[in-house]
Amino acid sequence: MSTIINSRLNSPMLGPPNVPAKLGPVNTAANRFESPNFGNNDELKEKFTQFVGETFFGQMIKSMRSTVGKPAFFHGGRAEEAFQGQLDQQLAEHLTKASADSFAEPLFRRQFPQLAEQSAAQPGQLNTALSQLQSLPRR
Repeated sequence: MSTIINSRLNSPMLGPPNVPAKLGPVNTAANRFESPNFGNNDELKEKFTQFVGETFFGQMIKSMRSTVGKPAFFHGGRAEEAFQGQLDQQLAEHLTKASADSFAEPLFRRQFPQLAEQSAAQPGQLNTALSQLQSLPRR
């Protein structure tokens, strides 16, 4: 019986795991707990806003279309049904470009607090726009 157990333990399936060399060594330095420097976060913020906006507006358009039935007249038939998804995607992209910043910004600050602090430390376009509004003459 001991030979059966020994042969099972020596099988290649129970050996040490194969760790790919790409993972590299474990970071044991003292600075491993510091927040990473992501550099310019404009691209990340743009992609995050695009994702949030297209997801939100895409689901909104989809649910709006599900509440309306087919019209009695001027229905495009099978072709309209086939290309409706592409039209909805284009609508979601345009709505995202137009107004997704207003609700994606708080989500970005919540999801990436370190990056939001970095961008708040840098003078942004919003602060510039607010200062321009405040400098307008009043009646």
